[in-house]
Amino acid sequence: MKIDNFFSELKRRNVYKVAVAYAVVGWLLVQVTTQVFPIFEIPNWAARLVVLAIIIGFPIALVIAWAFELTPEGLKRTEDVDLVVQARRKSHAWIYVAIVAALLSMSLFFLGRFTASTKQNGANEVPAKSIAVLPFENLSEEKANAFFADGVQDEILTDLAKIADLKVISRTSVMHYKSGIARNLREIAGQLGVAHVVEGSVQRIGTRVRVNAQLVDARTDRHLWGQTYDRDLADVFAIQSEIAKTIADQLQAKLSPGEKSAIERPPTNDITAFDLYTRGKNLLLTAPGSKAGKADLLQAIDLLNQAVARDPSFFEAYCRLAEAHDSLYNYGFDHTSARLGLAEAAIEAASRLRPDAGETHLARARNIYQGYRDYNGALAELDLARQALPNDPRVFELMGYIQRRQLGRFEEATRTLERALELDPRNVVVLQQIAAFNYRRLRRYSDAKSAWDRLLAITPDDVAAKAERAMVDFEWKGDTRPLHQMIEAIRATNPVAAQRIADSWITCALAERDAAAANNALIASGENPIGLASENVSFNPPFVEGVIARMTKDDAKARSAFTAARAAQEKIVQAQPNYGPALCVLGLIDAGLARREEALREGRRAVELLPVEKDATEGVVMVKYLAMIAAWVDEKDLACEQIAIAIRRPSNLSYGDLKLLPLWDPLRGDPRFEQIVASLAPPEEPPK
Repeated sequence: MKIDNFFSELKRRNVYKVAVAYAVVGWLLVQVTTQVFPIFEIPNWAARLVVLAIIIGFPIALVIAWAFELTPEGLKRTEDVDLVVQARRKSHAWIYVAIVAALLSMSLFFLGRFTASTKQNGANEVPAKSIAVLPFENLSEEKANAFFADGVQDEILTDLAKIADLKVISRTSVMHYKSGIARNLREIAGQLGVAHVVEGSVQRIGTRVRVNAQLVDARTDRHLWGQTYDRDLADVFAIQSEIAKTIADQLQAKLSPGEKSAIERPPTNDITAFDLYTRGKNLLLTAPGSKAGKADLLQAIDLLNQAVARDPSFFEAYCRLAEAHDSLYNYGFDHTSARLGLAEAAIEAASRLRPDAGETHLARARNIYQGYRDYNGALAELDLARQALPNDPRVFELMGYIQRRQLGRFEEATRTLERALELDPRNVVVLQQIAAFNYRRLRRYSDAKSAWDRLLAITPDDVAAKAERAMVDFEWKGDTRPLHQMIEAIRATNPVAAQRIADSWITCALAERDAAAANNALIASGENPIGLASENVSFNPPFVEGVIARMTKDDAKARSAFTAARAAQEKIVQAQPNYGPALCVLGLIDAGLARREEALREGRRAVELLPVEKDATEGVVMVKYLAMIAAWVDEKDLACEQIAIAIRRPSNLSYGDLKLLPLWDPLRGDPRFEQIVASLAPPEEPPK
């Protein structure tokens, strides 16, 4: 058949018309499916099935149009139909059907877009029963009473947070908005995601106290309620409870009998003990981001011990005391069974007072998680804590940290930590954890950059965060330029801050093989422990001196530095013989001193103490350092085997780390190592 005749035959047999009509009706069905199915919660696979059926049906419809003709007598083969008669009976009704179908399709299309937009707006709507309690202004002549004003504000916030019917923003986020200055309440509420704001002041004069509080609808700037309480100092806790209950009533929040009882229970009847508790609690909150973290924790413990000595029934003080001891243990400042015992003693004291309280379950969860890696037991305690503390971000934060230590739960941990951020949106510690741990170990580098940007919007002068943000390109692409430029900019504008970026500076200098810069960074670090490549494991300065000397082939200087490093590290290991990270460092030092057997034994012991199956977060770090130890003692098979294990899991072993740091030089040229490095390389960007 000639091609012209073929197209004429297609036209004569109405194949074109059927194709157009089928396409229009198919489009209509797709639109109906995608808009209507979600309303009835029909699964997505059903919509995909409809689309697939429409696609498969198209060639079938064309074959039928070619072979058959629709007549008044029914469907007949085209060859049997009198085409002349059929031609006279042609109808153009299909055109009108197509037009109507097209109009319906367009209507459904725009209706769907409108519906989606409406849903999006609804999803972003701020809950009506949401509130932030901003720092109260201290009007006392004695500025030392600022702690007392903080304590009053915090107790009101804590009382409100016990009400499940409210969304209450955590103290960590609201403390960014200092008192005593003009505050744009609408803007603050928008940043915190709440509809209402409480602000006030506290004045303490001798044995009297004056507390002023007011509730504002931040959406309209309308004052809903306000009152001043002028009473004896001993009544301050009753004032706090009254304010919390009045605010709950103003917001029409439902209080269960248990919540009402919890709000009415005073933390203590000893004002001095309350002052000591408030000061200790403040130190405990700031310790994680402080260079003086150990000193702050020890001082917090001293203040909290004084508080419970004055009031042995001070429940909240025991809970915070347990947290301080567990933090000393967990951060490696005192990783001993004696420190764990002190935490457990504080928990037992709290449990004797209020065994079923949410704070008791939270304290016990933290202890059995940080002290014993009992993840399931800790999560069971947190489930109980969450019921009593529905607005406490610490519950979700700790839950997220536990989940990411369990194999295969990193994504779930990220979602849990994001829930903590909803209740504590300006908590830079949680933001830093999501950026530096979750996204980084999942190698979601774009998300990591976004998280660092969000953190820097809160603390724009945080030079360490700026360096960490620039570190992303080093790890992701093996590109040190953004990190180098950031370090130079910080040193030029804020030389005093050099110590705070020393870890990133040393990492960058080593990656660039710049021994002079590495030594300058080491001098800037002072006597502080150093983490290489944003690492959790801390090295003493003599070890880094040894790494620099090793890089420059100065064997004598390297041996001298490693010998000094070993003397200091051996003392740490003797005091904490079952602390994996400390053993890792000792093993690497021994590898640098060519003490092959000791190095491998220490590296393997660290992996045994913290296997990946027991701790997916720290375990993979132990694997990484066993690989490095093996590389340094020329056990290349073991080194490549351990690296392969590490990169199969969420880990901080990155492309930039392996490609550029001299720590991995003994493996360069080994085909297995080079293949691993290539597998981590980012996809090549298309030319611009």
